[in-house]
Amino acid sequence: MRIHLKPLRDQVIVITGASSGIGLVTARTAAAKGAKVLMVARSEDVLRGLVAEMQGAGHRVEAKAADVGDAAGVQAAADYAVEVFGRIDTWVNDAGSAIFGAVLDTPLDEQERLFRTNYFGTVNGCVAAVPYLKKQGGALITVGSLASDMPAPPMGIYSATKHATKAYVEVLRMELAADQVPISVTLVKPSGIDTPIGQHAENHGSDGEAQIPPPIYDPQLVADAILDCAVHPRAEVTVGGGGRAQVLFSQHFPGLYEWLAPRVAKGAYAPNTPQPRPSNLKWGVGAGRERSGEHPHARKTSLYTTAALHPKTTALGLGGLALAAGLLIARRRDA
Repeated sequence: MRIHLKPLRDQVIVITGASSGIGLVTARTAAAKGAKVLMVARSEDVLRGLVAEMQGAGHRVEAKAADVGDAAGVQAAADYAVEVFGRIDTWVNDAGSAIFGAVLDTPLDEQERLFRTNYFGTVNGCVAAVPYLKKQGGALITVGSLASDMPAPPMGIYSATKHATKAYVEVLRMELAADQVPISVTLVKPSGIDTPIGQHAENHGSDGEAQIPPPIYDPQLVADAILDCAVHPRAEVTVGGGGRAQVLFSQHFPGLYEWLAPRVAKGAYAPNTPQPRPSNLKWGVGAGRERSGEHPHARKTSLYTTAALHPKTTALGLGGLALAAGLLIARRRDA
């Protein structure tokens, strides 16, 4: 089955978690490239301001307030996108929260709430989007995490939600393909990204603000990867070669990783910076920001991700460099 995806400028894109971080960067980038965008998040007041800003710049953007943990709210967002734009071409499941701390120290009600957002938020998005996407084909993109590929203290519960999300997305891809449904199902797995997720997190760890695990990349890299997957079907993509190296280390040296990870996790807090309260686990707080403001040197490029998204172009470029180097060496020898 061949899946055909439209150019970005011709698409209607729905993005959950669009009021901050990766979701907000993706919404702004997609709108700037000509797509019609519906932004979905809990913070209705922030959404109104963001929509006014982008519409003022001439972009075609609307918003619908919804908690992704509420299936009816997500369905209403999907219905609204079709009402105002006529269809859905790409759906991006991006909404998410985080908890820092040991798994036994995390209250069960908070664990359930995190699963409600991170896992069931994805499920609700897929259930709402697939019936619309299958009408003309399209892309269903979920922002997961490298934490789905390895246990990640002190974010053990977060990691558990991402493991579950990965399994759901992969099975859904198989089932849709078996039924010849023309939907590209993609899992985007970011490394540590400079968003406010640590500042928004529920924190049961050491005294101090929860920190994004290094190496840290700029959220624009994730937004670009998401939008590339909206026009080029692919099963998954990892954003950030540094994070991918961590996954490979955990898989090839599991004993050493199990010994090392909890010890490294003790440094996942900024001892002189208090954790902002309240967290966004249960309510939409702290929205409107793309980046944490704490990592001005976050990496803005990733050769690994570029190669994953554009393997032919990268191969040609590396081949050209190798040829140029060979010619230079040959000339020096002749001289």
